[in-house]
Amino acid sequence: MFKKLFRRISENIAASEFSGPDGQRVYAIGDIHGRLDLLDDLLARIEDDIVERPLPTIGLCFLGDLIDRGPDSAGVVERLCSLGNFPAKTLGLMGNHEEMLLRVLNAEPNIAYDWLDYGGDACVESYGVAPSALQAMSEERIAEMLRAAIPPAHIRFLEDLGDTFSFGDYLFVHAGIRPGVKIEEQQPQDLRWIRQPFLSDGHDHGCMVIHGHTISDGVERRANRIGIDTGAYRTGILTAAVIEGANLTFVATGE
Repeated sequence: MFKKLFRRISENIAASEFSGPDGQRVYAIGDIHGRLDLLDDLLARIEDDIVERPLPTIGLCFLGDLIDRGPDSAGVVERLCSLGNFPAKTLGLMGNHEEMLLRVLNAEPNIAYDWLDYGGDACVESYGVAPSALQAMSEERIAEMLRAAIPPAHIRFLEDLGDTFSFGDYLFVHAGIRPGVKIEEQQPQDLRWIRQPFLSDGHDHGCMVIHGHTISDGVERRANRIGIDTGAYRTGILTAAVIEGANLTFVATGE
């Protein structure tokens, strides 16, 4: 049944040095970027799989960049705000795009116009605001307009997003980590934004880092990290990693 639910990118692979806690499973979903259609598809398949293969503890982790670029950021956030009855414990991590929106909402100088050019235009359109109108406004006025358009529950949801999630030998983050820095000493700037030197570093981090942020053509597997941002907003492929014990599987929608 499980094979029928997903387009499988990789068969079950024993992660010889890395494992999740016994009796638990986690689904980690990569960068959604406003693709509510793909999110709904993947969540439906995951829910069917949970019903078919129940475990005492099942988690669902979103790796950030929920918004921007794709057509329905508002719908994605609303969907995630309403997952209370989903048969898994859910949590979300903050991506750089969520950080940018929150900074815009706080009228931080020199942020709003860059954000609109960086995919924020699609986000504001999904909330019924014309991005061209914002370009002529002050940053303070932009913040006022967006706070009036975005439901307070959505803003609270974004403000409550975390930065890391540990699952056995795995660490979930949005962008990556600063090599050589202890996990507990990592800075939000790196966890949400880093590319280099993280992407090219080959050292053992003491865990397997699963991240999004940097688009790759399919799952990018390295000895110390796994990238699962497959560019959903432009490719139509939204990818998840599934960890259960020593088994690591990658699944995706969009084909």
